[in-house]
Amino acid sequence: MIDERTALIVVDVQNDFCPGGSLAVPGGNEVVPVINALGRRFATVILTQDWHPPGHSSFASSHPGREPFELIELPYGPQILWPDHCVQGTGGAEFHPDLDLPHAQTVIRKGYRREIDSYSGFMEADRKTSTGLGGYLRERGVTRAVIVGLATDFCVNWTAQDAAKAGLETLVVEEACRAIDLDGSLDRAWAEMAALGVKRVGTAAALLR
Repeated sequence: MIDERTALIVVDVQNDFCPGGSLAVPGGNEVVPVINALGRRFATVILTQDWHPPGHSSFASSHPGREPFELIELPYGPQILWPDHCVQGTGGAEFHPDLDLPHAQTVIRKGYRREIDSYSGFMEADRKTSTGLGGYLRERGVTRAVIVGLATDFCVNWTAQDAAKAGLETLVVEEACRAIDLDGSLDRAWAEMAALGVKRVGTAAALLR
């Protein structure tokens, strides 16, 4: 059952990841009513928000001659290049207007360091720089994380893996997520999550645990 030790983590339900956005996830807007309904059952709700400065190192536009979705090496490792998205202070970085979680207590902004991308709500892509979310949840006594949002194969995947690594019982609600699915990335993501004990569940299972 959902109790005070269970947190809902809503990953990057932002305009640029929804239809019409610069990095739209197919069907991204479809998660909004599912998340709204689910969120009403949780006392502890955390939102993550991609929050890039202009000219971020993950943008293809920052690398002359490169195109979106190419893979390059940055000092911290491989990096997929993306279209400019979720730039600080723009409409694309705002949460979807129909997302209705007024009781969410915390917004974790990520990707605001120009030279480091950040998919996970817990840890940036250098795998060294913490966002502080893990400490926040520990201080709140949270032992279980239910994760929803965009996109399943990137930010949801990395957030779920890091939640599991932090010792949290971790569930991902499949129908409350949507994927980009680049070259099989969705199947790989589910396999990576399963290897760490992340549970792939439906909304009913998320509510009944």
